[in-house]
Amino acid sequence: VRPFFSIFTGFNPKLISFTASSKRRIEILSKFKDKQLSQPEIKKETKMYKSHISRTLKELSENKLLKCLNPDDRTFKFYKITSLGMKVLNEVQRIKKLI
Repeated sequence: VRPFFSIFTGFNPKLISFTASSKRRIEILSKFKDKQLSQPEIKKETKMYKSHISRTLKELSENKLLKCLNPDDRTFKFYKITSLGMKVLNEVQRIKKLI
């Protein structure tokens, strides 16, 4: 049996743990897999509270998993997943299948 952190080849284990520890982070990040979305679109797709979405988008952006495409717009921001975000999401989903 391999040690837990050895499965994180090429990734910061803290970033994997940060993402995997929240169902909201995983759900929101997975919505961006093949498209750009705005906060209202995420709300419609996930049925989450706006405050939860806002906080999660901020956390994911601060960790460079999502990128805001129009940060100066205060009312209708669009986000897309970064290449790091895609790698982390794929790794988290892979690990979740193992558990």
